[in-house]
Amino acid sequence: MVIVALSSPSPLPWRNLFSSLPSSSPPPPTTAATTATPIPIPKYPPPHKTPPPPRNPTPGFKYHRHSNYHKPVHPGEVISSDGDRSVVIGESGVSYILPGAPFEFQFSYSETPKAKPVAIREPAFLPFAPPTMPRPWTGKAPLKSSKKKKIPLFDSFNPPPAGMKGVKHVEMPGPFKLGSYPKEGKTREEIIGEPLKKWEIRMLVRPLLSQNRQVNLGRDGLTHNMLELIHSHWKRCRVCKVRCKGVPTVDMNNVCHHIEEKTGGKIIHRHGGIVYLFRGRNYNYSTRPQYPVMLWKPAAPVYPKLIQDAPEGLTKAEADELRLKGKSLLPICKLAKNGVYISLVKDVRDAFEGSPLVKIDCEGLDPSDYKKLGAKLKELVPCVLLSFDDEKILMWRGKDWKPRYPKPPPLFSPVEAGITEDLNNTGEIDDDNQSKHDGYMVRTSSKMLSLWNRAIESEKALLLEEFNLGPDALLQKVEEFEGISQVTEHSYPAFISSGEDGVKHSIANFGDGTEDSYSSDEPDAEDDDDEEDNDDDDDEYSDDDYYDDDLYDTVDSSVQPGSLPVDYIVNGMKPRKEK
Repeated sequence: MVIVALSSPSPLPWRNLFSSLPSSSPPPPTTAATTATPIPIPKYPPPHKTPPPPRNPTPGFKYHRHSNYHKPVHPGEVISSDGDRSVVIGESGVSYILPGAPFEFQFSYSETPKAKPVAIREPAFLPFAPPTMPRPWTGKAPLKSSKKKKIPLFDSFNPPPAGMKGVKHVEMPGPFKLGSYPKEGKTREEIIGEPLKKWEIRMLVRPLLSQNRQVNLGRDGLTHNMLELIHSHWKRCRVCKVRCKGVPTVDMNNVCHHIEEKTGGKIIHRHGGIVYLFRGRNYNYSTRPQYPVMLWKPAAPVYPKLIQDAPEGLTKAEADELRLKGKSLLPICKLAKNGVYISLVKDVRDAFEGSPLVKIDCEGLDPSDYKKLGAKLKELVPCVLLSFDDEKILMWRGKDWKPRYPKPPPLFSPVEAGITEDLNNTGEIDDDNQSKHDGYMVRTSSKMLSLWNRAIESEKALLLEEFNLGPDALLQKVEEFEGISQVTEHSYPAFISSGEDGVKHSIANFGDGTEDSYSSDEPDAEDDDDEEDNDDDDDEYSDDDYYDDDLYDTVDSSVQPGSLPVDYIVNGMKPRKEK
């Protein structure tokens, strides 16, 4: 066996290949190995600088939102003028006057406060397109005119033929009687034509009850751009359906007035917040009034504060005391967002009959909405606003408040009221008493006297101090008494009246709506007038398809059979017939 020893020119100083144990400890690792990282840190590019937004060419947008612009104005002042085009502070706030316009344009026609504006929040710019707008140079020539076939324009008097392609449906004028034709009209009366009959209104309204094609009227009320929108609906249909929600529904009469005045149409049916607007029998879309469209919403002007530290008729200490009491007061109702508030004014007036303070819960509504509600209630109720804290409207009825209903009248017995017995114990009529009776005396039986007395004591009947009342005054008395007693059903005679000529009249109103009149033999001349009025009322629209079932219910009465005055008269006449 031969062992060969290999030698190297540069043997390792610390390593011995033939030794069993290391001669010395290995050296420590180098520092370069410890500082090196396995993954290098990435280098990101510098953040990209966003270029500044381009300058808005429209000067009206510069001060439109969140600006500190404040310029005091006075009623009747012309803020800006450019020839015939001007911005004026009129009776209804900021108005825009254009040459040839039929009226002063506004952003909202129905939701303008009655208070005069104090200042404006933006410079006075007309929100309409300028009369001439030259094309700016873009480095390219204008495009050539299109070679497509031009579709002819059809109006309501010349509709497109049936089955023609590429043309939408255009509604013809009408409805007309057989043999009648449309006429060109310029005034509102000529365009609307003859009043619609009941069956015509049903024919026009019924198809729209289940349709969603409508104009939505929101918190801004009737705006300027809605006028053109309503005419676009009238082009396809004779009736435009307008659905109102939110703040404007507090005063629906005001909304309907402005809709009819600005559009020239006629409201033929109204249910809650839904209005059906008829365009007219002789309406022509091509000759409609055309208004310029507003390009942006102008900023609302500054109005006086609604909440004062010391409101009308109160000192600051008294107002603070009322606000403190209002914190523990329960609200009369809670308003829903985008709801219909038609009965809100009546509810507040009724609540003021029992409490000087009234609170309304407006939780969830936009602050501008319940502030507009407070301004409307201040004018319509009227009342004094105290606070809008905690999303609630707190109102005080004021020192000049007067109750809607008079105090309940004192109770009189039937004898004091002039109600006496006209029948003796035998059931026969006393001629002497009958000849001596006064024109205001109503004679009845003892049983009926007891029933009237019981009804008066239970405040289910009212004795009138004045007998010679007209129908309107009598209806007002009945409505006031109904509000006081909160009685909805009357099973007994509710009032006693007498004619001016001294003839006896006794009218009994029953729960089923019928009237029994015991009067002179001569027919009343007013019956003929009522029949003529009924013929005129046929032209108005009323829904005859729905009736109240309660009208046909029988009335339970505690009167025993055979105890009425008629029964005594019949019993007294029987022996005479036998003889």
